[in-house]
Amino acid sequence: MTPFDFFWIFLILVSFIPMIKQHHLNATRLQLFKKIEAKRKSRVVSLIHRQESLSFLGIPFSRYINIEDSEQVLRAIRLTPDDMPIDLILHTPGGLVLAAEQIAYALRRHPARVTVFVPHYAMSGGTLIALAADEIVMDENAVLGPVDPQLGKYPAVSILQAIEQKDRNETDDETLILADIARKAVRQVEETVRTILRDKMSEEEANRIAKVFTEGRWTHDYPITCDVLKEFGLPVCSELPTEVYRLMDLYPQPPQRRPSVQFVPLPYGRRENGDQQ
Repeated sequence: MTPFDFFWIFLILVSFIPMIKQHHLNATRLQLFKKIEAKRKSRVVSLIHRQESLSFLGIPFSRYINIEDSEQVLRAIRLTPDDMPIDLILHTPGGLVLAAEQIAYALRRHPARVTVFVPHYAMSGGTLIALAADEIVMDENAVLGPVDPQLGKYPAVSILQAIEQKDRNETDDETLILADIARKAVRQVEETVRTILRDKMSEEEANRIAKVFTEGRWTHDYPITCDVLKEFGLPVCSELPTEVYRLMDLYPQPPQRRPSVQFVPLPYGRRENGDQQ
């Protein structure tokens, strides 16, 4: 064989390495899923969106909640017996309101207990889904976020406030139409939040919390912590199972030439006399 032949064989082998690694990663995830399900006697579903890198080209792409996600989650719910709990592991920046609402309503209708685990964050549509659960289990530093609707690059509430400060006769028709859509969007999302909370608390409390999450009192990326959620009376705890952290390790970010964060990935005990235990 010529050196040129060896080069092509090497190139083919290198191109298959990412596929082999991805297959091994999927198999490891599946094993961990089965372990969690056996431990909790539940159906485990993950909705995890991280910037991922596929193929040997290593081109990253971002993920968010879309219609394909809602189709798959709804299918998983349909395949789950009415008496079996559902555990949803949620890590997402948000996404389409339609998809998030479909998932939230489907979880709300499931007869058995529904638990949402949030290891890091579940913003926007992710928060809407979390609010539909019977219990939200979060890392003590994890956060949810407001669910006020966004129209393009602007919050719907901000559009309405801007319109209120202008003379209607001096506002063009396109802006007035945008304001009408914004008003409907806010009302619709508020009603959705109110509906999914109605079974967990009084009508008055559901109305209050729905308004807080949708009225635009915060920016859309504002972090709502466990302590704030508990003050709202939501069923939140911070005892996240170790298996959830292990699962998140199996959804790695794409490799970079120079990592932004580095540390020794081992748990340390308390330091005594300057020594690590």
